[in-house]
Amino acid sequence: MNVAPKDKNAWLWIPFLYFTQGIPYILVVTVSVIMYKRLGIGNAEIGLYTSWLYLPWVIKPLWSPIVDLNGTKRKWFLAMQLVISMAFLGIGLFLPSNSFFIITLAFFWMAAFASATNDIASDGYYMIGLTQKKQSFFIGLRSTFYRLAMVTGQGLLVIFAGFLENKYGDNTKAWSVTMISAAVLMIILTVSNFFTAPKFEETTTEPTEKPAGFFEVFATFFKKHQIGAALLFVLTYRLGESQLVKMASPFLLDDLEVGGLAYSTEAVGTIYGTVGIIMLSLGGILGGILISRDGLKKWMLPMLLSLNLPNALYALLAITQTTSLYAVVGTVVLEQFGYGFGFAAFMMYLIYVAEGASKTSHYAIATGFMALGMMLPGMLSGYIQEWLGYDGFFIWVVIAALPAFFVLRYLKYPADYGKKTAESND
Repeated sequence: MNVAPKDKNAWLWIPFLYFTQGIPYILVVTVSVIMYKRLGIGNAEIGLYTSWLYLPWVIKPLWSPIVDLNGTKRKWFLAMQLVISMAFLGIGLFLPSNSFFIITLAFFWMAAFASATNDIASDGYYMIGLTQKKQSFFIGLRSTFYRLAMVTGQGLLVIFAGFLENKYGDNTKAWSVTMISAAVLMIILTVSNFFTAPKFEETTTEPTEKPAGFFEVFATFFKKHQIGAALLFVLTYRLGESQLVKMASPFLLDDLEVGGLAYSTEAVGTIYGTVGIIMLSLGGILGGILISRDGLKKWMLPMLLSLNLPNALYALLAITQTTSLYAVVGTVVLEQFGYGFGFAAFMMYLIYVAEGASKTSHYAIATGFMALGMMLPGMLSGYIQEWLGYDGFFIWVVIAALPAFFVLRYLKYPADYGKKTAESND
């Protein structure tokens, strides 16, 4: 078969591939929170059960060598995207049932496992299809479209659900139609990826990508230089955000009497889907450009700060309990820009950790630890919020960001890693 050269049509396939990767993730881990909140499930249960949905991303390294050893990454991500579409369709169809919570959680689990596998294949495809300097240059575009997908889910789809809530006067029917619409969107994106993604691979795998053996994949990963400090950094980089992301929407939606801001579903979706989408895009693109220009070392600390400092604004909102639209939108503006900017460094560091043989599997292991760092704190977030209240909770979130700054002092990696002029191994 004809194999496409590296970097071919990157401007075309990267946006589609990473937008598609972000949609199921945000629906599983964040939109599910809003949906269950609107359907009457409590914060503690929401925090616990939706955080368990992170588990497939945590344990995906267990089957990442299977993706490496069998077929092509392109075939894997196309198949998984179809499975995700069917899972969302199942959620939409079964929401009106009496046992909707258990049944829809099962479909969310199905979508989560397929999404985690899709991530393995998509990220491996990215590393195979691009040279190192192009990987760093496009990290901003990749992160931006991934986050655009997240804002589409948390913004536009939630706006749509809020509109339907008002139209039907029935939250269950509104969310049923919304999830069926999400399934249709996934099918459209799958077809788009089929036509835009070049065939970079042979029918098995590239020789440089093929693992020597299943267990050797894990052994070589944990023998990497300074791997302990690297994994501790990965686990703590988003320690504050992992908790904030679970309770930010309930905070905006909850009544004033319990410390919330009493915003409507549609308002929450609109805030994230308008200014949020613009600032996120600017932050992600700028982050990728700066790393490509100057290397990772120069921007790691500023990007870590940008990711965490805006969390303090949520604490200020909770303490003052202001419902001012300007204050809330201003918080989202800074948080979304900071997230897009800060996440670029994190993703580039994960690529660095995965360097070497079996990098598709090693990247899956690294991102598995990233997911573990989101899952465990998220499981406790609802209980912490109910214990401390929203004001105490967001103060705790700010404090939880500190360990990553301590670990960063001990990390060693090439100062010019990801720099456009750096030598490439490809």
